Amino acid sequence: MNEFLDLMLKKGYIPGCLTIGDCIELAKELNVRVSDIVIGEAMAANKMTREEVTSSVMATFCHNLYAMEMGLTSGKSFLMGTIGQDLADEEVTIIGDKFVNKILKYTLAAQVGNHVVGLMPCAGTGDSCTYTGLVKALLDTLEDQQEVARLVALLLKIGVIFRSGKSTTGCNMEGFGAGAAATAAVVAEMLEATPDQVGQAISLALSPTIATPCTPRVMVAGLCAAHLGGGVLIGHLTANLVVKTNIPVTVPPDVMIAMAAAVHPLSAKHIVPTVIKYMEPFFKTNEAVEYFVSQETKEQDAERIKSTIEEAQTGARALAARANSIIKPFGDAVVGGSSQAVGSPTNTARIAHALAEGEITGVKVELYPELFARRGINIPGILMAATHGASTDNAELYRKIMSEVIDSKLHVEIVEVDEPQLQRVTIYATRKNAMIEALNRGGGRLVIKTALPSVTEAKAAARKLHIEVVE
Repeated sequence: MNEFLDLMLKKGYIPGCLTIGDCIELAKELNVRVSDIVIGEAMAANKMTREEVTSSVMATFCHNLYAMEMGLTSGKSFLMGTIGQDLADEEVTIIGDKFVNKILKYTLAAQVGNHVVGLMPCAGTGDSCTYTGLVKALLDTLEDQQEVARLVALLLKIGVIFRSGKSTTGCNMEGFGAGAAATAAVVAEMLEATPDQVGQAISLALSPTIATPCTPRVMVAGLCAAHLGGGVLIGHLTANLVVKTNIPVTVPPDVMIAMAAAVHPLSAKHIVPTVIKYMEPFFKTNEAVEYFVSQETKEQDAERIKSTIEEAQTGARALAARANSIIKPFGDAVVGGSSQAVGSPTNTARIAHALAEGEITGVKVELYPELFARRGINIPGILMAATHGASTDNAELYRKIMSEVIDSKLHVEIVEVDEPQLQRVTIYATRKNAMIEALNRGGGRLVIKTALPSVTEAKAAARKLHIEVVE
């Protein structure tokens, strides 16, 4: 403990204010586990012994474990039904891994218990469901109760940081995001991960949860099960990936958590209203409450809901009408890893190449911010298409194009433009220049906005090249 306090003092760290990254750094230097640092921090911040900290950590779950038992034995939720009781049957298996199956069973039972007697929330009641499921599964699985407490301390360190970051609605900072991160850290330490691997597992787990709203809006039957269960499965997956493979994960957990917190209110402002619009027709209502709502309001609600359902059906039919046949579902292969970041801009350059005439003397590439940030993978594709007319699947040319262009002294200009989805490729040639200004679409597709010599010629060239142009 003295060595820990001395190192904290040397680094200027304050007990009670450590980030996950700080904990990882200290764990590496002291050659201990991340969870040991978490407990040490709590001891220093609260002037407690290790035993007092671990006892307090486990005691915090008394009510939530009771709620979980309610969900498992007798509870019925107006949104989740009797899913806890349904899963209590030992014959019912969601997933083959016994430990993960327990977490899922107990997590969903806790969700039912939340609607019966309530849960004590952390970032929200969603992540408390996952934490409770994890704790109960650990208690069932591990004989060493101090080992359980150590893992629970790590879980709660992540939980309280997410609690601090949660400022509005959104499952990215609650059941899905926080649940995935906590599961990842706990499972990683159970797999004897290094401190760095614990951080990598957290970062990897958070990636698919960024900006995810609470799709059910806590009023739609069933959907929460996929959020809570999904967080568990993602966390288990990422922990196993970082421990059992050499997958590169370069984003520190502190950066990923800070990004999640920064995106969180933006999701609430810009995504949630649309979610509410489409989910409102499926909100569970309370007839006793509806008794006090005016008939006029009910009629307005019914009309709005009818309009939304019709709009959704129209949208779904439009998607189906534009969809490829299942006998030719895919576009061309895209070397470089992304049909949006590489495929669509490469195809834009292919069309420009087809329209240019004479020797190519220069290429100007203008990309919207997201594509510009990903220029390391898309510029090789764009240049091989602009200079050779090469297709998106030309892996050999993709690997050598940059050295070829540099050696040739070809004038290349790469510019960022502040217009969503825009990708503009201009080819300067001795007989005829060409320019394609397009909007990026996934799957290698694009929308042609303007072109030189003309949009008509650009679309004709795209057809010859079998490039899909959409409106």
